[in-house]
Amino acid sequence: MAQTVSVEKKGAEKTKRPKKMSEYGRQLSEKQKVKHMYNMRERQFRRFFSIAVHTKGAPGDNLLSLLERRLDNVVFRLKMATSRKQARQLIVHGHMVVNGKKVSSPSYQVSVGDTITLSPSSLEQKAFLTQVVDKRLNLGIKVPEWLELDKKSYKGSVLRDPVRSDLQVPIEDHLIVELYSK
Repeated sequence: MAQTVSVEKKGAEKTKRPKKMSEYGRQLSEKQKVKHMYNMRERQFRRFFSIAVHTKGAPGDNLLSLLERRLDNVVFRLKMATSRKQARQLIVHGHMVVNGKKVSSPSYQVSVGDTITLSPSSLEQKAFLTQVVDKRLNLGIKVPEWLELDKKSYKGSVLRDPVRSDLQVPIEDHLIVELYSK
């Protein structure tokens, strides 16, 4: 008489529920989200945080203001580029002029009253204007209230410093402050 042996898997497959994220995990995740959103490396992000802490006011608000006032972000917010990465490339390639001077540093901090335009050589290139800028300007995306854009002359200006309500993405800056304050 043959015996039947039941073959069972060792260690029954269990459905595991995801572990609750730790406080450190939440802080790190928020920092990474902001870093990736603004295309920054850790060292540069730490430098911005250090400046924000030593500036009068709330460190979280100062950090967000510094990040928003970067030239690559301003070019993106003015709808002159489809992404921050494209804005960064336009700046590095010499297509952007701030207050009449060509600026090639994406991390340049704009201030109230600055005017941002395309360089004269870029304005002469019809293909550049139609492919890069005009498509973006006609999408109907609103420019933030702290910036102003003249679509005909491709000229933008900074009216005031950005505040938290100007951000379109919810950022929990207190988590970033807590992470770096350890």
